[in-house]
Amino acid sequence: MNKTEFKMPKMGESITEGTIINWLVNEGDSFEEGDILLEVATDKVDNEVPAPASGKMLEHIFKAKDVVPVGEVIAILEFSEEKGAPKSTSKTSEKTVSKTEISEKPKAQKQISTPASFKVNENVFISPLVDSIARKNHISYEELARISGTGKEGRLRKSDVTNYLENGRPFQFAQAIPEVSGFQVPDLKFDKGKGKIVEMDRMRQMIADHMVFSKHTSPHVTAYVEADLTEMVSWRNNNKVAFQKKYNEKLTFTPLFIECVAKAITDFPMINSTLDGKNIIVKDEINIGMATALPSGNLIVPVVKNADKKNLKELAETTNELVGKARDNKLKADETKGSTFTISNVGTFGSLMGTPIINQPEAAILATGIIKKRAEVMEREEGDTIEIRQMMYLSLSFDHRIVDGYLAGSFLRRIADYMEQFDTNRKI
Repeated sequence: MNKTEFKMPKMGESITEGTIINWLVNEGDSFEEGDILLEVATDKVDNEVPAPASGKMLEHIFKAKDVVPVGEVIAILEFSEEKGAPKSTSKTSEKTVSKTEISEKPKAQKQISTPASFKVNENVFISPLVDSIARKNHISYEELARISGTGKEGRLRKSDVTNYLENGRPFQFAQAIPEVSGFQVPDLKFDKGKGKIVEMDRMRQMIADHMVFSKHTSPHVTAYVEADLTEMVSWRNNNKVAFQKKYNEKLTFTPLFIECVAKAITDFPMINSTLDGKNIIVKDEINIGMATALPSGNLIVPVVKNADKKNLKELAETTNELVGKARDNKLKADETKGSTFTISNVGTFGSLMGTPIINQPEAAILATGIIKKRAEVMEREEGDTIEIRQMMYLSLSFDHRIVDGYLAGSFLRRIADYMEQFDTNRKI
């Protein structure tokens, strides 16, 4: 056996130290080449530190939560004689990998891509690095549990997840089937039919991944309410020409809706939140995303920052500018980031209502339906009357991990109240 000092690795040009999160290999335990020995946190990212060769952990020099300078000895390892201690981590040593090791990789990848072979790893350990990769690629924990881990005790390694991605995420839509003695998992082959093949563009692939990730991540519940927009519609119709002359901006319903939503969020700030592990982060800013259809048929969500601090003129300017940029494909990256709540106007396409999918990592999303004239029974002091009113359905999909029915219903009703109680004497 060959004793070796194991040092804190360098994890970036500007990184001078790292914090040991935890040791994954205890003193006295053996490990294989590639097994994760420990996890290290830096001020930029969490890292898994793999074993450069097979061997045994003799001693931990530092313990969890210790801050260690790069290059400092953190453990004493004993490498197996048959494989020997690693001489170098340079490109030269990487070229000495045997042909046998290279030939084994395709077999492992082929094995992972067989739907019939997938099992759920109920005790899956998600390291910070694996978690980071999963979040970046919109892989839910449920999907991660379907990936076979090649690390010690079935732990998921970085290579397991990257190989899984390279193989096209075969378990992305698979359903787990419990193991029963003598039961064979059917290898289902669906008849997809014949027709024109349209390859997804990059944006459509990103939308698909994001939607699936959201449904896997958040338990969706949708609440509905109906709002009487007669006063709002009347005021807009009477003032849209004067508004455009005065400010050189079109007055659509979008800024009016955003204004009402921002007021309601101020009343119910918990709706403006996101889940971070076991913590709920209630956002300081109210940034409203607008789901916007593009000429290509794809969808993008530009963001109105600090919507609660803008007046109607400023909201109209911002929404018109963002929608224009979106349709001309001129949005900047910053203009699509940072939303805390999203609105999707499904009424634009004639839909009465919708059940929108939450824009992660937000807690809720509002869909506004078509504004439709309808005969309604109106309760007046002098008695009930039947009148023609401008009615619209509102639907709120919310994350039931964070938001309960009382909060969701109260918030949704408050939006409708602000819409219905629109001041028709308002000056532009």
